[in-house]
Amino acid sequence: MKALMVALFAGATLLFVSMSEAQDGAAVGAAQTSIVPVQSVGLVLPDKEYLIASTDVVEVFVLRMPEVSREYRVSAEGTIDMPFVGQIKAEKQTSHQLAAVIAKSLQGDYLVDPQVSVVVKQANRLYFIQGAVRSPGVFTIEGRPTLLELISIAGGLNPTYATTAFIMHNTKPQERDADSLYELRTANLSRLLRGELTENVTIEPGDIVHIPPSDVFFVAGEVKHPGSFALSEGTTLRRAISVAENTTAVASPTKAIIFREGAGGQKTEIPVDITAVMRGREPDVRIMANDIIVVPNSKAKSALLPVMNSFGANIALGAARVIIP
Repeated sequence: MKALMVALFAGATLLFVSMSEAQDGAAVGAAQTSIVPVQSVGLVLPDKEYLIASTDVVEVFVLRMPEVSREYRVSAEGTIDMPFVGQIKAEKQTSHQLAAVIAKSLQGDYLVDPQVSVVVKQANRLYFIQGAVRSPGVFTIEGRPTLLELISIAGGLNPTYATTAFIMHNTKPQERDADSLYELRTANLSRLLRGELTENVTIEPGDIVHIPPSDVFFVAGEVKHPGSFALSEGTTLRRAISVAENTTAVASPTKAIIFREGAGGQKTEIPVDITAVMRGREPDVRIMANDIIVVPNSKAKSALLPVMNSFGANIALGAARVIIP
């Protein structure tokens, strides 16, 4: 897990750097959403006001006190340093709450009835998303989006996405020791897209979301469309043969083999009778990542192929079913 978190962090860092270089080198390209390194979305969740975070810039206006009315950057400790009143806690407060705190600090010694307003001028909340989405990148978002919202902002999922999203969260964003400060969470995308909202986790500022490409399996031999295919959750032998557009006329489906590599690297061969599985006489077989399904050729059927071409496929196939079980 430690190696995975380091790899995800390195990938997101490289993505941010390379995209920043692209923006510096091409002013025209910076106007295109797909290559802008930090995209400002301005999303605020409807059920709550924006909470001020460290490194945000806030503008404070106090009526009849121009000496304190200016912009302040929230420190790494979450405070702003104002004349007369000193340090004030700003992190995790709304602009109205911060204005009330400032007004209370000024009341009495400086003003009888302070009139204070606070506006968030710059929200420095970065969210990273990479992998199997249409527009991976780094986004500045005013708020705390859910996983589904962040995927939507990134243009949605690619057709070939894995079922698990990895979310790397910095538990102490002020520190830089990646070995001890990052924790890894996961979410099941298949369940999320089926409406199970428990998987729709809230993404925190600075989180790195990685959605890897889907695993694949292979179908080779006497099928109409051999090749590699995306492995979705619950893929079985029946579905694998279907996506490969079924077996050919000269196949020997009763003698198919699944070649599988285990976790320790050991390779196994699993004989399967595709005909029996497709007709429900034998249980379906679950397909695993990187499985290779091989459908061999039938020599007897190959010998009948010229007959099938000459006299019609339906008659010849009927004869083949009698001669070849």
